[in-house]
Amino acid sequence: MAINQKQVLSLQQKLSPQQIQMIKLLELPTVQLEQRIKQEIEENIVLEEEPQQDETEEPQRISVEEYLKEDDTPSYKSRINNFSKDDKQRPVYLSGGRSLQEYLVEQLGYRSLSERELRLAVYLVGSIDEDGYLRRDLVSIADDIAFTVGIETSPDELERLLRIIHELEPAGVGARNLRECLLLQMEQLPMTSRTRRLARKILTSHFEEFVKKHYEKLIVRLQVSEDDFREALAEIRRLSPKPGNLYSEGGTDATPYIIPDFMLDYHDGRFDLSLNSYNVPEVKVNRRYVEMIRGMVASDGTVRQEDREAIQFVKNKIDSAKWFISAIKQRHDTLMRTMQEILDYQREYFRDGDKSKLRPMILKDIADRTGLDVSTISRVVNSKYVQTHFGIILLKSLFSEAMQTESGEEVSSYEIKTLLQRCIDDEDKRRPLTDETLMDMLNDRGYRIARRTVAKYREMLGIPVARLRKQI
Repeated sequence: MAINQKQVLSLQQKLSPQQIQMIKLLELPTVQLEQRIKQEIEENIVLEEEPQQDETEEPQRISVEEYLKEDDTPSYKSRINNFSKDDKQRPVYLSGGRSLQEYLVEQLGYRSLSERELRLAVYLVGSIDEDGYLRRDLVSIADDIAFTVGIETSPDELERLLRIIHELEPAGVGARNLRECLLLQMEQLPMTSRTRRLARKILTSHFEEFVKKHYEKLIVRLQVSEDDFREALAEIRRLSPKPGNLYSEGGTDATPYIIPDFMLDYHDGRFDLSLNSYNVPEVKVNRRYVEMIRGMVASDGTVRQEDREAIQFVKNKIDSAKWFISAIKQRHDTLMRTMQEILDYQREYFRDGDKSKLRPMILKDIADRTGLDVSTISRVVNSKYVQTHFGIILLKSLFSEAMQTESGEEVSSYEIKTLLQRCIDDEDKRRPLTDETLMDMLNDRGYRIARRTVAKYREMLGIPVARLRKQI
């Protein structure tokens, strides 16, 4: 078959580098945007942070005569002399608290362990996660110790050392499952009451029935009264399923602080919407590089051969800086435009924060009102928060499906979730309502909803099934 060339005309849609940059900036929340701008300032020599204007009050004017007027206060009263001549200024050292692993290793130091046992026990402590559990099997840990530490050990030896770790504080640390964790905590409590002995027996011999909440079977099998069984359950509920949380000296750096992207104030029936750019630096092109290029260009517009490479480098940096500044401004306009339409669409909700007033809203509704694409609206609302007078709201949570009542009226799924939550709160905990019963109750109130939809909304609310909601 002969090889030939032919010309074909085709139409393709591709994103320019500027559009890709704009899309990536649009997805970033406020905190990440601040880091992205600082990163761009470090990478682009032409960009610089614009100094913030000083908004402090103008100092009060004082006349020269008033300033030079003699003061009757003796000079010794205007000096502080609390230090000796021999005193030296000592720096203040800031130190964080100990982590859980450091606290456990410190306790191991008080035990009578050989050097080999201490090294193995420290390795075991390092395998404990932040919840206080040892989630790896001892065989795998023994293999890792042989490869990394160079010590041959057996699971039986590690089991003996693990029992020593189980005696450390906080109670329950080093457990491999929930049952062992609760039993370790029970062992450190004095068995002085019948209730505690019953609670320990439940965890030891009837844990599966306890987890599945087969309370009637347990009462018959243990031959106890409902009151005694209820007190034993209360004793078990006092235990912690995550013993690592009982130790908090070291704190955590993963505390979920939320910085809102929008600020919405409501005063006298009027809304004031603004973009939160308090910590976001404003950038500009350094004029020194622009003047440098102008200085390299002769009066007739020619450039010397040795200066062409430098001019081209600086010109590329200036163009990149202008694109970046333009993308930041476009991001600001897109965010404000989208948030303003969401505010207009859900104005009744933003007045007092009543979720029952939320109108059914999907991404396409806001896309049609703004003239933007649905994917753009999705990027705007993703991981963005708005601060209102009734709390900080995730924008994505304002979007909900539309459900129809028997009268044909459209209501938000939030209204159905609120009603579903109310029905479950008011149920008899001895006989919790099943999903089918909840479906019948909602249908009787005019909401046409299927059982699988009830199950989906219940899971979204974090509510377990009826069997796990049962109480004595």
